[in-house]
Amino acid sequence: MNESIATIPARNAAPGPTAPLQPPVLSVIVPTFKEHDNILPLIKLLDEALAGIAWEVIFVDDDSPDATAALIREIGRARANVRIVHRVGRRGLSTAVIEGMLASSAPYLGVIDADMQHDEKLLPRMLQILLAGDADVVVGSRFIDGGGIGNWDKTRASMSRLATKLSRLIVKNDLSDPMSGFFMITRPAFESAVRRLSGEGYKILLDVFASATQPLRLVELPYQFRNRVHGESKVDSLVLWEYVALILDKMIGWLVSPRLIMFGAVGGSGVVVHFAIFALAFGAFGTSFVAAQVIGSVVAMTSNYLLNNMLTYRDRRLTGARFWTGLFSFYVVCSIGLTANVGIANFAYLSNTRWWLASTAGVIVGVVWNYAASRVLTWRQR
Repeated sequence: MNESIATIPARNAAPGPTAPLQPPVLSVIVPTFKEHDNILPLIKLLDEALAGIAWEVIFVDDDSPDATAALIREIGRARANVRIVHRVGRRGLSTAVIEGMLASSAPYLGVIDADMQHDEKLLPRMLQILLAGDADVVVGSRFIDGGGIGNWDKTRASMSRLATKLSRLIVKNDLSDPMSGFFMITRPAFESAVRRLSGEGYKILLDVFASATQPLRLVELPYQFRNRVHGESKVDSLVLWEYVALILDKMIGWLVSPRLIMFGAVGGSGVVVHFAIFALAFGAFGTSFVAAQVIGSVVAMTSNYLLNNMLTYRDRRLTGARFWTGLFSFYVVCSIGLTANVGIANFAYLSNTRWWLASTAGVIVGVVWNYAASRVLTWRQR
């Protein structure tokens, strides 16, 4: 144990109401969703790795249906250094980490996943580097000498390589692993970025580096990515979509919302769907023109709703009964948007505007209306 760490007052690692209440030097932030079976094993690993250090763990749970939050509260009643931030009605890893850090008073803030795929034994070394003043952020990297990605398949490895290349668009630091969810940061460095953080996407680390008011000093430490034992991985191909949303937000977010860009892209796919269904109904099945238009419009709106629920509003996606009420409200919103589209385009055309400009004006009004209204009525943040 390094001398500067050894002098930090230790927490009582054993459960019990007599755990001392020294202020923590380090807060470890752990975002959770359906991680019930990993909570106790993770705390045990943290106890072993951080012995001799005044630390706390703050779990930020997105209202897991498997009683993750209830278990953490039970542990927290016996241990002063186990805390929970229970979020209801909102989800997302990046925002969970941000809220966990804001809930802490510690001068040093670590982030680690609940699935125990990160190497918690690196935490003391990360803290030592920050205590020595040698860096603002210490990152656990899988892509430098000594690191490894375990049994990742080719698709996930390719996604990570692409993410690293894309990160160069917004970050000048030589981050070898911008998608890493395992790092430690000083409070001043976090506070220099927090008011500019977008909270978009899956990876908070890149957001921090892109949002800091001045370049952050970086140290990377290698680690071997471990296999998950309990629960299911939250990583899928849509994570890259969220990552691109973060890149867009940092590049042009001051001008136009990345969500609006995604919404517009989904709307473009809806146009293709509409014409395909119209052609099938009108040409192949001989339905009337009006009936084919109605069928094409309904199928396109449904397609747009499904894609927006899965992609554009992934962090607010609707399930259960709310999925169906959301679909109905989306139909209503898009019907009004279509009326506005036609009305504005027709008015512009009758005012001697070129037909393509008139049509474009109608499309823009329709898209902006659909986006704004559906954000409030369909995917409103509770």
